[in-house]
Amino acid sequence: MSLTLFCKSYRTDLKRAIRLAKSIRQFNVENIPFCLSAPIADVPLFKEHLADLDVEVIADELIVQRNPRLNLDRIKSLPGSVSQQVIKSEFWRLGLSDVYMCLDSDAVFIRPFYQSDFLWANDLPYTVMDEGHELLEASLSSGKHQVVRHFFHEAADVQNRFDRTGKAFAFGPFPVLWHKSVWRSLETQYLTPRGMSLLDAILLAPLESRWYGEALLRYQAIPLMPCQPLFKVYHYAWQLAQDQRAHIGLDQLAQLYSGVIYQSAWEREMDWPREGGTWQSRIARRLRRRLGRT
Repeated sequence: MSLTLFCKSYRTDLKRAIRLAKSIRQFNVENIPFCLSAPIADVPLFKEHLADLDVEVIADELIVQRNPRLNLDRIKSLPGSVSQQVIKSEFWRLGLSDVYMCLDSDAVFIRPFYQSDFLWANDLPYTVMDEGHELLEASLSSGKHQVVRHFFHEAADVQNRFDRTGKAFAFGPFPVLWHKSVWRSLETQYLTPRGMSLLDAILLAPLESRWYGEALLRYQAIPLMPCQPLFKVYHYAWQLAQDQRAHIGLDQLAQLYSGVIYQSAWEREMDWPREGGTWQSRIARRLRRRLGRT
């Protein structure tokens, strides 16, 4: 296979990972390999619950150790929101395929999929890339102006590091398709000459998909074939509420997307082994979600 499906997960997301794996088993027509990584302490838990779902479970540590420039102890000391970006971005070093789809645990496939949905000529990946207008327009219409400001600030931060002028692009949302040659070009042409590791880069500007996208535009390690997001992503509960009012469900979304993502931050009933917090906080979360405020 030219393509591998990859998910970085944690024990808190076990139920979500099971749901993802079941959707892959249901719709994975060509049996594209699916690999999931978790902290080594969580690996037995995932192996137990994913045993019948054709998932290869590996330890995060195995991925990190493939890059001698990374310090495992340093990565373990970082918040999960940062360390997971390094692990996702370093998966290519395992050599399982030239291209991988990087999935989050809260993703769900909703229609049959093939390699050709994600790869074009010569087994090259489509690159998820646009100007983010769908999210930005929805944010403006809902008065979420801070979302718009954050988007352009975040884009400019990495763009300026590559001395690129012009439009601000989004290289997501997840899931995204990554080619090992792009990550290698970032390492050899940007990071190594500056005495940096990928961890250093992410600590400077914590969004790995932008480092990948800007490196692709700068060094052109592979031809660029852009595409719209692969999954319908509900970044916020108010987006889901908008679609529900418009009677847009999975049948309609499957005409445009391979899957859907419901953000785990407001789907806390899927936490393993149970939803955290007091009963008051759980009720408050559900109320905020119902009101579209999350």
